Amino acid sequence: MTVLVACNTSAHGEAALRAGIAEAVRRRLPLAVLVLDPPPGGEATVPSPLAEALATVPEDVVVESVTFRREEDEPADAILDAVDAIAATLVVVGSRKRSSDGTFMMGTTTQRVLLDAPAPVLVVKDVYDTP
Repeated sequence: MTVLVACNTSAHGEAALRAGIAEAVRRRLPLAVLVLDPPPGGEATVPSPLAEALATVPEDVVVESVTFRREEDEPADAILDAVDAIAATLVVVGSRKRSSDGTFMMGTTTQRVLLDAPAPVLVVKDVYDTP
């Protein structure tokens, strides 16, 4: 029983991580993080904005793992594999703003995770200015 957050170094990725941390606190579950940006040069260093968010995790929440997507893996495959590997209770992903033409369409990664994940999926959008 773990909250899995799949995030990258974007505003919506950071929002997903913040929401995942809040869900782990609320549910009193451990947290696992899958960084979707493959580490440059194979270095498994958590990017600064994500590291700052992870530093806010309360002491009573266990961060089970922080892993990175391999460059050759599609993001959706990496997320679904992580869900299966840790038997996630909840999956948290970020979603970016779409144009008015794409209002009812989500990104292919988000759509695939929603359709194929064996656990509930929370899709988080970051706050953004609208024109």
